[in-house]
This record gives sequence, C-alpha cells and structure tokens, in this order.
Amino acid sequence: MPKIVVVDDHAVVRSGLMSLLSGKHGNEVIGEATNGEEGIQAALMLKPDVVLMDLNMPGMDGLKATAELKRLMPEVEVLVLTMHDDDEYLFQAIHAGASGYVLKSAPHEELLLAIQSVSRGQAYLYPTATKRLMHEYMERLKTGEPTGTYETLSEREKEVIALLAKGFSNKEIAEQLIISVKTVETHKSNAMEKLGLKTRPELVKYAAQKGWLTFE
Repeated sequence: MPKIVVVDDHAVVRSGLMSLLSGKHGNEVIGEATNGEEGIQAALMLKPDVVLMDLNMPGMDGLKATAELKRLMPEVEVLVLTMHDDDEYLFQAIHAGASGYVLKSAPHEELLLAIQSVSRGQAYLYPTATKRLMHEYMERLKTGEPTGTYETLSEREKEVIALLAKGFSNKEIAEQLIISVKTVETHKSNAMEKLGLKTRPELVKYAAQKGWLTFE
C-alpha cells in the first residue's frame, strides 16, 4: 500500500490528485505541500513511499527538492508530475534522482500505473519520452558518440569538462572558476562517468563533436 505525499503549488490540483489517488490500488495519500521545502519537511515527518512532485513552484522548485530529498531520504521514490513535455526537464529530473516522469495531461490510469511502478522500485517514463530516449541512444551508437547524456550534467560540470577539453589543467580551471582543485577533480570525475568517457582523448573527441573547440 504506497503512502503518498502530493507536492504542488495549486490547491485545486492537490485536491484533485488526493481525491483521485486515495484508495485506488491501495494508495494512501498521507500529506500535501505547496512547494519543495514544504515537501521535504512533509516527507521527513511522514515518511512516505512516494512523493508526487510538481516542477514549477515558488521558493524551492521540484528539481532542487527532488535532489535534496533523495540526498536526505534515498529510500523515498520521487515521481515527477508536470506539464513540461520537454527533454531538458526530463533529463534534469532523472539527474536529480526522480524515479518517474509523467505529464499532467496523461490519463488517470497512467498516473496510477506510474505510482505503482515507482513504489515497487521500478522506473517509469511516459511512452513518448521512452521512445525519444531510445532513439537518442541508438543514434549515439550509430555515430560512435558516447551514450551518456550531456543534459544530465550540472552547469559547473559542463564548464569544467569544456575547459579540460581545451587543454586547461585542473589548477588553471580552479583559478578561472574560483573553486578548489579538489572540486574541479570531483566535477571532472562525475561528468566523465555520466558521459561514459574514460580518457582525455575521448573527452577531446566528444568536445569536437559538440563544437566546443573554438578559441578566441
């Protein structure tokens, strides 16, 4: 019986979701919140199985809240429910730790299925998103491009690997970005892992494909 916390800044949406979900397939809505910060506090207090998370909210948005919630309570599954049928939001949500991504325009049955899936530890993406991810993966395989997704990188990780590809040392990058060498190394390691790259030559090839290697 999945216990659910609903996080959305619109009262009408929260009310509708709570009415829809309560009692269906054993679901139990145990709490609600109007933004990311409240959602985290509700989860810490109520210990749900699933947090149904909107993305655009005042204060802490859904992406930041998802990342922080997964850091504090990795056992809690986050299912993003949003109006954004957009690859960038999708990739960012996955990177933040969401187990699923469903559109608000989806049929009720799809939302119920998504909740059941993530509550069992499975991932769930709406059908067209799955097709797009599969298509992107296959295209990368055909072209020999690494199968990692650039959109999953943080802005700082993007900055670090772009500078690395241009030949800057860790120390030079640290000075440019005003961060420590250790932090540069951490961002480099995380970015290379996400992109499926292992060596600097692979990174340079990737950067060339991305059009980064232009010097002023």
